[in-house]
Amino acid sequence: MIGPIEGAQLAPLTFIVNTRRLNTSMKKRATKAGGGKKKSPRFNSVEEYLDSVDPTKERTLRSVLDLILTQFPELESKISWNVPTIHRNGKYVVGICAYKHHLTFSAWSPRVIEDFKMRLEKFVVMKNCFQIPVDWKIDNDLVKDLVRARLAELD
Repeated sequence: MIGPIEGAQLAPLTFIVNTRRLNTSMKKRATKAGGGKKKSPRFNSVEEYLDSVDPTKERTLRSVLDLILTQFPELESKISWNVPTIHRNGKYVVGICAYKHHLTFSAWSPRVIEDFKMRLEKFVVMKNCFQIPVDWKIDNDLVKDLVRARLAELD
């Protein structure tokens, strides 16, 4: 039988564990207190948002927004959740925003995305949105059909 090591104490081990807990909680507090992520600017208009992105993204975003607003004059654009969104009578129709390496088009509807999954095969598709390239040659028919489908769902 092996006995206790002569002179061994458990207190230093307990101290190390407590120090690790203390260091972890201190790091969490420091992050919350101002370290960590830089805050995104708050946009007051779609134009302000578009002005904040690089020219390639801005050109694609503007083309999609202009297409929708031209084809569906009853719709309006505004900033919601700090990104451009298209509304009809206060209800979300679609949204589009820029990320570092892609743009995201949101139909605000898992059902619409599911109905279009065959036409969206070349994109990265999520539950209610899909990613498009920053320099996307806009598929006008796809965008118009997505908007029509979302409007029909809202009716």
